[in-house]
Amino acid sequence: MGQHVLVTGAAGFIGSHTCVALLARGDRVTGLDNFDPYYDPLRKRANVAELASEAPGAPFELVEGDLRDRALVGRLFAERRFDAVVHLAAMAGVRASVADPVTYYDVNLGGTLALLDAAREHGCKRFVFASTSSVYGATKRVPFHEDDPADRPLAPYPASKRAAELLGHAYHHLHGLRFTALRFFTVYGPRGRPDMLTYRLIDAIRTGKPLELYDGGRMTRDWTFVGDTVQGIVAAVDAGLGYEAVNLGRGEPALVSHFLEAFQRVTGRVVPYFEGPRPEADVDVTHADIEKARRLLGYSPRVSVEEGARRTVEWYERSVARLGSP
Repeated sequence: MGQHVLVTGAAGFIGSHTCVALLARGDRVTGLDNFDPYYDPLRKRANVAELASEAPGAPFELVEGDLRDRALVGRLFAERRFDAVVHLAAMAGVRASVADPVTYYDVNLGGTLALLDAAREHGCKRFVFASTSSVYGATKRVPFHEDDPADRPLAPYPASKRAAELLGHAYHHLHGLRFTALRFFTVYGPRGRPDMLTYRLIDAIRTGKPLELYDGGRMTRDWTFVGDTVQGIVAAVDAGLGYEAVNLGRGEPALVSHFLEAFQRVTGRVVPYFEGPRPEADVDVTHADIEKARRLLGYSPRVSVEEGARRTVEWYERSVARLGSP
């Protein structure tokens, strides 16, 4: 038996894939998720069902609860004696955070603090934290590099994530916690959230209902397949770095419009869309410098956008709805 890992947000997009990867190599996993209704909890329960089918008989336990519940979190750490934490639970979404900054800070910073305190109290020294490329804000330095000040966030969501990174540094300094902040770029793939572009564009293909495409798809994003992101997460668990912020992107950005075209080629269908205004919290480009991830984590993203589109469409047709013939 390997190590015992707590994965928060285990029923979510990246969380469910991370659980499968850890279980597949022999780790024991306890998942924590509150099935928040930010999107349909039934979608998350379907993720858990897929997780169970991909890791049958593996030592996985799902605990339904809120990471802000300090009594619950304390009991979990006391009873399970975790070797590492992978903290993926969060209120996600840049634009949604503008409308509800209080909840975003309560969950993303207050919840992280509850986990850090429990880890400190119960001697769990390895803490892998899901941060975001959005912490870079409208930086002029491209590709994005980890030593950028990242002190000009454009919305409450990235501000809360950057604050949690800094809190992790304080706990590293004061309590010796090995805290790795992984800055995810535009992650896509099977089990993606229904509010994310990838899911919405496939939905548009299926239903014929036009997709609102911000700025006509002229923004550039560093599209990263979820399997590559999970590779980096698992490597960070094993590396047990001191305190580090590390980019996890593909390092090969593409226009949003080109991303759509990959899905059109895979499906043989046209994505119907209309052009909408770019939200103020969005940036022109995201582009990860991934040399630090290569050096410290042996990170090597392998899945092209074309292959990622194919795998995502296959999952959607298997688990959500058939697209039918072109």
